[in-house]
Amino acid sequence: MEVNPPKQEHLLALKVMRLTKPTLFTNIPVTCEEKDLPGDLFNQLMRDDPSTVNGAEILMLGEMLTLPQNFGNIFLGETFSSYISVHNDSNQVVKDILVKADLQTSSQRLNLSASNAAVAELKPDCCIDDVIHHEVKEIGTHILVCAVSYTTQGGEKMYFRKFFKFQVLKPLDVKTKFYNAETDEVFLEAQIQNITTSPMFMEKVSLEPSIMYNVAELNSVNQAGECVTTFGSRAYLQPMDTRQYLYCLKPKKEFAEKAGIIKGVTVIGKLDIVWKTNLGERGRLQTSQLQRMAPGYGDVRLSLEAIPDTVNLEEPFHITCKITNCSERTMDLVLEMCNTSSIHWCGISGRQLGKLHPSSSLCLALTLLSSVQGLQSVSGLRLTDTFLKRTYEYDDIAQVCVVSSAIKVES
Repeated sequence: MEVNPPKQEHLLALKVMRLTKPTLFTNIPVTCEEKDLPGDLFNQLMRDDPSTVNGAEILMLGEMLTLPQNFGNIFLGETFSSYISVHNDSNQVVKDILVKADLQTSSQRLNLSASNAAVAELKPDCCIDDVIHHEVKEIGTHILVCAVSYTTQGGEKMYFRKFFKFQVLKPLDVKTKFYNAETDEVFLEAQIQNITTSPMFMEKVSLEPSIMYNVAELNSVNQAGECVTTFGSRAYLQPMDTRQYLYCLKPKKEFAEKAGIIKGVTVIGKLDIVWKTNLGERGRLQTSQLQRMAPGYGDVRLSLEAIPDTVNLEEPFHITCKITNCSERTMDLVLEMCNTSSIHWCGISGRQLGKLHPSSSLCLALTLLSSVQGLQSVSGLRLTDTFLKRTYEYDDIAQVCVVSSAIKVES
């Protein structure tokens, strides 16, 4: 009969604990109305409970701290911290102790040990301590692998490992929308939703633009000379709540003059989000480069540089148009102006604008008048390229409010 030798016990013990901040204790209120049998008994017990907040006993708010009872949730962008301790449980001196901590993710294996040098010896009841930190950058399963190797007094080399598995969850859901303006400006709307189970303090949400753009944040208003956020003084985001941030990107001057370059730009920039949870635990996420669909302007783009909001009935007003050659060939353009039932053009129709090279622009000052009151659409411009005998029509370019001449229009 074959007998297996007993498994040798290790002289060292390994303990791994996650380092995290405590949480506020929450009580479960038990109360009743005064006409019920217990009367005010339950309310008095809650008022005497040292863990409740005075005056808010039934709101499940506590003012005492409690240590975490389990590993807890770890979210993407937070810093994972862990305490590793190797203790000599034996009555003999152990030599050449090497403690190694690796973090295995779905795509890579990272060494988190502060030092890779071996400790010469470890006396009985002594320990080797190490604290590791890692900013979590991947979602999914993570495995902390702690390995310990050492040499006994008799010269025998020993080795053992322990595995600690945890999940990294997604803290935020970020959705973006792009709006392309006629003036080459791009408006970005970012919807950020808290998909954790606890409130977040949104410390910073900023947009880092690409090299071709300058960005202006539209998430604050000026009140009495002070810049005040549109979200109020308390920037907390409750679980499952969504907040919308708006940004305006304008092309830099050196790129705005080159219509062909701006037309093809799809990379806008990336969002940088910083938040705090629980008792100030910090998290940070950066999105990948945000991309928009490049607007299609065709061969010739016509945009308005200046137009009044309100004009007087049957009185001339002026607009300034910008014509840009978005094609890769030179054009010879002719401008025609066609009257509509309400808008009438003043000037010579069919005039030559001359040659316009690729990515070049020219500005035109035009005069109109309206014979009908109300909100009227500016239409009726035609551009003809004499080289290819191709005509480009532009209607509904803009709208103006036409009022009676008896009403004074403020300039």
